[in-house]
Amino acid sequence: MDIGIDGRVDTGAAANVGAVQNDTLRSARFRLEREAHWRQLDELVTRAEKGGTAALGYDEVRNLAAGYRQAMNSLSVARDISLDRALIAYLESLCARAYLVVYAPQESLGGLTARLLLQGIPQAVRRSALPLFIGFLALILGAAAGYKLCQNDPSWFYTFVPPELADQRTPDASADYLRSTIYGDEGHDSDRLAAFSAFLFSHNTTIVILIFTLGIFVSVPSFILTFYNGLILGAFFAMFARRGLGYDVFAWLSIHGVTELAAIAIACAGGARLGLAVLLPGARTRKEALRHQAHDAVKLAILAALMLIIAAVIEGFLRQLIQDPFWRIVIGWGMGVFWMSWLLLAGRGSKTSREAAR
Repeated sequence: MDIGIDGRVDTGAAANVGAVQNDTLRSARFRLEREAHWRQLDELVTRAEKGGTAALGYDEVRNLAAGYRQAMNSLSVARDISLDRALIAYLESLCARAYLVVYAPQESLGGLTARLLLQGIPQAVRRSALPLFIGFLALILGAAAGYKLCQNDPSWFYTFVPPELADQRTPDASADYLRSTIYGDEGHDSDRLAAFSAFLFSHNTTIVILIFTLGIFVSVPSFILTFYNGLILGAFFAMFARRGLGYDVFAWLSIHGVTELAAIAIACAGGARLGLAVLLPGARTRKEALRHQAHDAVKLAILAALMLIIAAVIEGFLRQLIQDPFWRIVIGWGMGVFWMSWLLLAGRGSKTSREAAR
């Protein structure tokens, strides 16, 4: 007990000390009665965190679920009777870890990647018919306009194509020089090809990121940028066609262009999904519509990035190593058939199964 300066007992201080001692005893008793269950749960959670629930047996999984419920009940009681904070913090941490083990998706990174490739991306593509139409329309219209304008007046080439991209391949170049850029020995050293492939991937990725991110502005900037890339394509094709190299440049473009140009159009489609959410939100608010459309839009962006990686490898290596125009066309359009088959057919069985389950 405490004695004041006047010699009287400080009953308030004594009561406080007694209350603290009582709370400490109550917490110790509460913990002693339940600590064995908490330790068992902690051990099961730790094992599941390291090896997944597959590492646990049937009885252990059942004990894990029961232990989680008991720990949640203990946490609720501890909060209600205001036990010490250290005990409450311990229970909160244990319950949070157990919740993630019991309720979070138990799937490896490989499983998530496989599900994305086999179901998520193909299904997102099939749900994006209108945005894909917008993306490919922009590219095709741009290519047609660029070809027509440069076919009638070659000076348009200098308007559409930046000098660093033309690299002396201009309407003023001779047919022999243009042919040499298609079939000439551009250097087959592996280091040079790897560097060239990395440059192309970086360049194309920048374009795709711009097209995708600008789509949120009601899709118009994405459409314009995709249209402009089509103008460049049409201008290049017209320049070679005027020199009698139409078939040759078609093969030269096919081997990588089928994949690369499709990636640009798909990135435009991803941006268009965001833009359409802003322009036509429907019954949702614009924020909700953006959140809803973003799921498929991001999958389209991932697809475009994957296609760009493959296009960069093809353009940096195969296009330099394979000189026969026939095989360039076979490889390029064969890749197109692969993309179409994957995106149109993959994931249909899983979707049917889900609908049947409903």
